[in-house]
Amino acid sequence: MRTALLSLGLLGALLVTVGAALSFGSAAVSFADAYHVVAYRVADGFGASSPLDVPDPIAERVVWHLRLPRVLLALLVGGGLSVIGVAMQALVRNPLAEPYILGISSGASAGASLFYLGFLPPLLGQALSMPLAAFLGGLLSITIVYLVAYTGSRLSVARLLLAGVAMSALMASVTSFITFSSPDPGKLRAVLFWLLGSLSGTQWTDLVWPFVTTASGSVLLFVLARPLDAMLIGEESAYHLGIPVEALKRLLIGLAALVTGALVAVAGAIGFVGLIIPHAVRLLIGVSHRRVVPVAFIGGALFLAWADLAARTLLPEQELPVGILTALCGVPFFLALLRRGSYGFGAP
Repeated sequence: MRTALLSLGLLGALLVTVGAALSFGSAAVSFADAYHVVAYRVADGFGASSPLDVPDPIAERVVWHLRLPRVLLALLVGGGLSVIGVAMQALVRNPLAEPYILGISSGASAGASLFYLGFLPPLLGQALSMPLAAFLGGLLSITIVYLVAYTGSRLSVARLLLAGVAMSALMASVTSFITFSSPDPGKLRAVLFWLLGSLSGTQWTDLVWPFVTTASGSVLLFVLARPLDAMLIGEESAYHLGIPVEALKRLLIGLAALVTGALVAVAGAIGFVGLIIPHAVRLLIGVSHRRVVPVAFIGGALFLAWADLAARTLLPEQELPVGILTALCGVPFFLALLRRGSYGFGAP
């Protein structure tokens, strides 16, 4: 009952959040007009004869063409990073794990930068090559971190965190070198802004791969709820319960690299969403992944949507990279977890 009430509350908050994100900005639009535009365009898209009046063309352009794609991308990125944080924390049995801290985001940024700045050819076309480059960069980074942290038959949490921090620094340096070596200096500022995490300029076509990867990854993790629960009590115990532990670990690493790569390719490196939200969700509803995965997705979507709204409204006539605000929230949270020294989970 508690989970159901929380889910209903989050869905209600999601409707309010979308309305606020569509309404507030440099050009103010009322909640009623924002939802009017969305309802009219959705009905028109399905070929239905809408009883609604034709919306104001300025409001329609602001809401449908500028803000709604950005809001939807914020929901996908926030939800996707959150559920990947859930997967990483189950993999290493540690609430400090998340894509940014473990170096996946930095590796994906390095791979995406290589393509964006013209160092890699578009072998699969523009739409596929950049997510592929980001995926390969993230996969390389998390694989190295995992191999360094794995000693004998156990995973060292201390080594994992240190290796993740080191790999993040290394990949950030590689990205900076790539950026400043760009043959096109005009792209330098745009790339630096994007690397800090930005949803600015989102178009409808940008939503395709984030939606495919995030939706597929979230459904897969929901299906794998029982094996993920078993992983929380230890790899040996999970193995005796019939869980193919090594195959599951490889699947989770590949999935984390794939989803994070697709999200980094369109939004840059946005950190700490996958740290804050899963931990908060587990405090509220426990550690069972059948409950944690969907609630964490909605919670991450809400968190990033509000962070992006703040990023574009806090300073007059200026927009902040959203990654700055998530870091301002996430770093104190991370330090508080370290201070508590609470690195494990309870039983599902």
